[in-house]
Amino acid sequence: MTPLVDTLGRGALAILAYATLGVLLLIIGFYVLDMAIPGKLRDMIKHDRNPNASLLTSSGLAAVALIVAASIWSSGGALHEGLLATLVFGLVGIAVQTVAMLLFDLVAGVSVRELVREPDLQPGTRLLATTHLAIGLITAVAVI
Repeated sequence: MTPLVDTLGRGALAILAYATLGVLLLIIGFYVLDMAIPGKLRDMIKHDRNPNASLLTSSGLAAVALIVAASIWSSGGALHEGLLATLVFGLVGIAVQTVAMLLFDLVAGVSVRELVREPDLQPGTRLLATTHLAIGLITAVAVI
């Protein structure tokens, strides 16, 4: 096997491994959000077309993606260590976001439960979505 073929094969394997782990973390993130938000998140988005549930979910998943990308970036090409770091940092990021969302009720006085019951996009949802992204970015930079 030539060095080029070997390099391409290892690179393709790394892409597949990181993409699989990234998708798995996004799925875990979705279900953790689903447990933290009252009601069935999938139904609120798909059937009810609830903009609040949709924005909270998309911002939470974007934050997880930031953490995953930073973990991959910081792995320095060490596949096994990079995958493990990505898994750990991704799970920690999901946990931190979930705790932050639940604490949001106490600190900001805006109930996530009430937000997702509203049919129109609420200012509190925008604030929480920004908080999700900020936590994801802070966690991502901490990883780097």
